[in-house]
Amino acid sequence: MSDATIPTESAGAEPNGTEAEVNGAQAESAGAGAEVTGAGTEMNGAGAEVTGAGAESAGVEPTGTRPAPTESAPAESAPAGTGAAEPGLTEDETGLPPAALTDEAARLDAADRLRAKRDAFTLDDVIYLDGNSLGALPRAVPPRLADVVAREWGQLRIRSWEESGWWTAPERIGDRVGRLVGAAPGQVVVGDSTSVNVFKAVVAAVRMAQERGAHRDQILVDEATFPTDGYIAESAARMTGCTLRPVAAGDIPSAVGSRTAVALVNHVDYRTGRLHDLPGTTAAVHAAGALVVWDLCHSAGALPVGLDAHGVDLAVGCTYKYLNGGPGAPAYLYVARAHQPGFDSPLPGWNSHADPFGMASAYTPADGAVRGRVGTPDILSMLALEAALEVWDDVTIEDVRAKSLALTDFFLRCVEDYAPAGRVRSLTPAAHTERGSQVALRCADAGEVMAELVRRGVVGDFRRPDVLRFGFTPLYTGFAEVERAARVLAAVLKEG
Repeated sequence: MSDATIPTESAGAEPNGTEAEVNGAQAESAGAGAEVTGAGTEMNGAGAEVTGAGAESAGVEPTGTRPAPTESAPAESAPAGTGAAEPGLTEDETGLPPAALTDEAARLDAADRLRAKRDAFTLDDVIYLDGNSLGALPRAVPPRLADVVAREWGQLRIRSWEESGWWTAPERIGDRVGRLVGAAPGQVVVGDSTSVNVFKAVVAAVRMAQERGAHRDQILVDEATFPTDGYIAESAARMTGCTLRPVAAGDIPSAVGSRTAVALVNHVDYRTGRLHDLPGTTAAVHAAGALVVWDLCHSAGALPVGLDAHGVDLAVGCTYKYLNGGPGAPAYLYVARAHQPGFDSPLPGWNSHADPFGMASAYTPADGAVRGRVGTPDILSMLALEAALEVWDDVTIEDVRAKSLALTDFFLRCVEDYAPAGRVRSLTPAAHTERGSQVALRCADAGEVMAELVRRGVVGDFRRPDVLRFGFTPLYTGFAEVERAARVLAAVLKEG
């Protein structure tokens, strides 16, 4: 396909299909988002090369993709299956001369300042492009958990709530997450699932909005949202006397009005990788007098978010994707400091009480982000997450973003050069300001293709009925892996 760019689907409304998240059955949400500002990346034309400081600081230069409008993918599906990696493909097996791109990959890897971070993870020869479903295991986690189990639980037992800092873990770890999503300390609390936190955030936002006026009786929701967000928004609407109004994420700024209480929007679409305009959407919702809740599941740890900088009201997200917290790792809830006094959680629990050990029959909410807590923290998974987040101690999210764009640009170029003409179509926006950290390709026999890729040691995932989804985690994904993944994909497509 070297004589033409990868065909890209035409722009259109996001699909309405619903499916459960795969590979670990972790229900999560994500799917629309914001233009990245201050990320150190600049557009040199739509979807052109990144030339800003972020690309330079990362030590890699994104290679540029061809701009084109996109269309979202269909609903997602079951896992593609598992299998052992096969030996590497040779030039004869692909029928392609990969020398130019393999040489370029080597140069990009040599210049990559994040390259050493790969050693902080437990990895093998499999090319793992599914970190947007479940991140790889950081090496710091197993010894930390062993100590938690053997010493903190096994020896100190109940004393660890104080002596080992268990009681303050939700806020302490929340501040670590907050640094990665642009939130100052004291606004993020870790705990519960993304689904539970969506419920807390949406209902509390409606309550705050209705204090401004009882006429605010509509909840806007990204119509292509991850299913759970839609289910919870519909339930929240019933509980609060509101009506639910599904709207394309890009149309929310023009859809908000005097009756809008809250808009629930995904930052990055979980199927297509489309990044939506967080600053612009937030400003438009505020101009209408409403509040906004952002779902950050597919953006936290992959790109700058800027919650404080852009005046976001509330946000939620998971930690088992780009934050590598492990299967079932606790989610997080952001409540902007200005809203904390008025945050009325629909799930008041003893852990969010102003005097939790007073055991009073009447509920008095605690101050600050603690209001987002409910019950006893899930300490084992929470402390595993804390250890996992140590890999970020010397990393900036701007460097991660620059490498993410470079990786996805390079993958698209490799697929364009290697894949048989007409076999795949890109659903992922070419413009950097509209792209998260994944690439989605439409392919007629996507299920069979992904199953074969996994058997050959390239792990992505499949979304029904016809989407191949590849996630790029800059902390441990290299350019040589990206080039090889494209070659293996081309070989499978040629054989199919």
